[in-house]
Amino acid sequence: MTNLLAFGASGLSFAGFAGLMGLPWVVSIAVEYVVFRRFFRRELSGTSSAPSAEAGRPPVFALVVLTTTLVGFLVVPAVWAAVAGAVVLGARAVHLQRVTVKGVWSAASVPFLLFVLALGVVVAAVQQAGLREIIAELFPSGGSFPALLAAAGIAAVLANLVNNLPAVLLLLPVAAAGGSGVVLAVLVGVNLGPNLTYVGSLATLLWRRLLIARDAEPNLGEFLRLGALTVPAGLIAATGALWVSLTVFGG
Repeated sequence: MTNLLAFGASGLSFAGFAGLMGLPWVVSIAVEYVVFRRFFRRELSGTSSAPSAEAGRPPVFALVVLTTTLVGFLVVPAVWAAVAGAVVLGARAVHLQRVTVKGVWSAASVPFLLFVLALGVVVAAVQQAGLREIIAELFPSGGSFPALLAAAGIAAVLANLVNNLPAVLLLLPVAAAGGSGVVLAVLVGVNLGPNLTYVGSLATLLWRRLLIARDAEPNLGEFLRLGALTVPAGLIAATGALWVSLTVFGG
């Protein structure tokens, strides 16, 4: 969701957005891979039972629907492409009796959707109360590496304080005035920064909710340690990669 919002505010084409964010994406994955590989070295050095033939099959239908949904983002408003993809996947699961209609409704998590809607309402209210002007005064300008890193850092801190969706809604109007590079720096901040805390992103809240329902809640201390190891390094590396992309390709 943050990507779609930032893409809309950046003024870039789909290819331009993907091109500029490609290097930061690879660099951030590399940082997390190195840290996670080291952190979980004992678990990764063990062995596991061979998966069943069914478990090894790629989810072809789901991949086709996902690809079609992503292409749909380029053609129709994102909300309709997303709804269509969800309906197709849900209808097929019900048809194959893998889940009931009640199960699909429960998975939709309407109370959580209302919570997301409430976040948007709160953001609109505080913006009208003058918070946007305060942010504009504090927000860095320019496309230098220090300015981009400051923008990403502010976005990361704000995401951990109020969640990344309200953070990006608050920051994008100000960031857009500084150009597409600043918008993408904010995107780096609201995507990598929230890994410091459980409440930092909607994705983390959703995953934690699913894991708790399956009696597999992650250890809080472990989560926080991994966040401390990956977020600062990831922010610096990914923002540096963004600056390189902007310098080479412009934006």
